[in-house]
Amino acid sequence: MFKIAVAGTGYVGLVAGVCFAEMGHKVICVDIDENKVNQMKSGVSPIYEAGLEELMRKNYNTGTLNYTTDYQAAYKEADAIFIGVGTPEQPDGSANLSYIATVARQIAESVEKDCLVVVKSTVPVGTNDKVEQFIQDFLVNDVHVEVASNPEFLAQGSAVRDTLHADRIVIGTESKWAEERLMKIYEPFKLPIVSVNRRSAEMIKYASNDFLALKISYMNDIANLCELVGADVQDVARGMSYDDRIGSKFLNAGIGFGGSCFPKDTKALDYIAEQNGYQLKTVKAAIDVNKDQKVLLYKKASKRLITFNGLKVAVLGLTFKPGTDDLREAASLENIPLLLEQGADVYAFDPVGANNFARLYPEGKNKKGSIKYVSNVEEALKDANVCFIFTEWGEVKALTPDTYKNLMRTPLVYDGRNIYDVNQMELADVEYHSVGRKTAVRSANEGAKKVELQNA
Repeated sequence: MFKIAVAGTGYVGLVAGVCFAEMGHKVICVDIDENKVNQMKSGVSPIYEAGLEELMRKNYNTGTLNYTTDYQAAYKEADAIFIGVGTPEQPDGSANLSYIATVARQIAESVEKDCLVVVKSTVPVGTNDKVEQFIQDFLVNDVHVEVASNPEFLAQGSAVRDTLHADRIVIGTESKWAEERLMKIYEPFKLPIVSVNRRSAEMIKYASNDFLALKISYMNDIANLCELVGADVQDVARGMSYDDRIGSKFLNAGIGFGGSCFPKDTKALDYIAEQNGYQLKTVKAAIDVNKDQKVLLYKKASKRLITFNGLKVAVLGLTFKPGTDDLREAASLENIPLLLEQGADVYAFDPVGANNFARLYPEGKNKKGSIKYVSNVEEALKDANVCFIFTEWGEVKALTPDTYKNLMRTPLVYDGRNIYDVNQMELADVEYHSVGRKTAVRSANEGAKKVELQNA
């Protein structure tokens, strides 16, 4: 068992700390926010993540997990300190390393025994070298400190499962001492470990995330072409998925990727390449495709409608994906401001993300339109003129085509996640626009045609 301190209690730090405690290590998580620390001590997670609170309560009650704002006490006796603070994107696409630097200096001024510092945050290649030098520059006591890279590969909404049952654990070290210590920490997980040098570990993180982002953008590009030539992107993806070289994951077309990783990491790697005099043309293309894809359906709807002014617009889903309350780079953040600027009355539903969105766009009059947050999909759809689907929550997927037909004033649906069967929507007389598939268009004269047939 190791004494582990974890700096930062976001998705990376908190999940890592809880999972280390679950594996039997003595863990203390450090955060500067005292209210947040007290909240976590009471068993309440500051982030929405399946299964996390149960493990927080279990390990806090057994004494293997604790939380504090006293970083000096946490760091001075730690065998290993994991850094899981944010590295937010800066305007030029580079990563902001100020939080990493702050923690590194705190560690240097606090450690009183030999210690391994492990950077789990996503950082540009070469950052771990700088962190180690930074710590050496400010080290107060005569102790041995080394820095290792240990990038995370968790997905929001399944972070606990992704940590405890990872495909692999990547560690980057520059000495046998650091490698052996980190491997012993992960020994209870009983998972494959890929051991490389620090810079390779840093690059593995970016290369992995950006490859997945490339797959998504490629399929969205193909989807847009499918619409023009009369192919169905879901049929195309199904045919591709049987090829072992391609695989079946990340082939779903839609309105682009969001979240805390893919958008930031594609821009960061593009920036790193440019700083080194190289252009990553594929990554740059993925960034461009994703930017355009997010507002694809808004543009389609704008061509279909004269105006959004005074229309009731139902928005189903605000978060960037189901299973999380995270709004970072969500399609809703691109589209709702456009709708409000056009004078739409937006009725938004999201089972967990509404409160976060309301902090950015408070309920009531907003720009030329207004926004109201509702507790169920039926309230959002009631008498709506148009509906946008941005997140494939279970509550949305459970709706039948008839629900749209019966509740909406005009059953006009723009589905950014390709949830429904086009033919079923057509049978229900719903005008249904998705991504990369044919459009189910209601006939304006459908009722008259039925009367003519009856009279014939």
